[in-house]
Amino acid sequence: MSPNGNGSAPGTGAGAHHETMDITLHVWRQAPGGEGKMVTYADEARGISPDMSFLEMLDIVNERLIARGDEPIAFEHDCREGICGSCGMMINGQAHGPERGTAACQLHMRKFRDGDEIYVEPWRARAFPVLRDLIVDRQAFDRIVEAGGYITAPTGSAPDGNLVPVPKEVADAAMDAAACIGCGACVAACPNSAAQLFTAAKLQHLNLLPQGQAERYRRTQAMVETMESYFGSCTNHGECQEACPKEISIDFIAYMNRDYVKGQLKNRKLAGQRS
Repeated sequence: MSPNGNGSAPGTGAGAHHETMDITLHVWRQAPGGEGKMVTYADEARGISPDMSFLEMLDIVNERLIARGDEPIAFEHDCREGICGSCGMMINGQAHGPERGTAACQLHMRKFRDGDEIYVEPWRARAFPVLRDLIVDRQAFDRIVEAGGYITAPTGSAPDGNLVPVPKEVADAAMDAAACIGCGACVAACPNSAAQLFTAAKLQHLNLLPQGQAERYRRTQAMVETMESYFGSCTNHGECQEACPKEISIDFIAYMNRDYVKGQLKNRKLAGQRS
């Protein structure tokens, strides 16, 4: 029996508490317009607190690199609260790392073991070219939203909250879709680098609500066709749903496909008539 009475030495299991932990970090380094390669950092990743977030660990590594005059690792970050979606990266081959429903900024080092080797890479997709190190250009997402991810009708001041009745199930589903933070994990995890989950989420948080009906089919056609000019096709692997830090359901892809087919057949001159 081990000293802690559970069959293992104290402080050796995944998530076990250590005052500090030593890891070996393998990071993709790539200068703008250049060829990239994996670079290993061991001394720089020693003495890491298990209570740090993954980005705080990278901050420590960068401080040590800067102190000796080396170029720090470039990575995107902003809110560090799982809201902005800018911190996306592949960690040991998984989008945002090993914890489901968690962005990289919310991932804590206690999810790793003391002595682990950790591989960190940028998103891999043709539509997301690497700008530097772990930073990719996600402007393709912006083009999709610009194609129709909004309501153009001028509505004046905000109406009373209960003026337009919205069934609770509809409001809940629209809010689930609106949780998308545009991080790109769905694209990075997809074998085809498809952006259907992102596009469906940006569509359905409008298409499901009464206020979004006037432009529903035009919006769907414009956004889907813009998406397809940048990204691969969906083949229902479901990896996008598993990688999404907000756990957005692939049901929204089915709703988007339905709206796209109906949009191809609709006579928009009759859009004001009830079906």
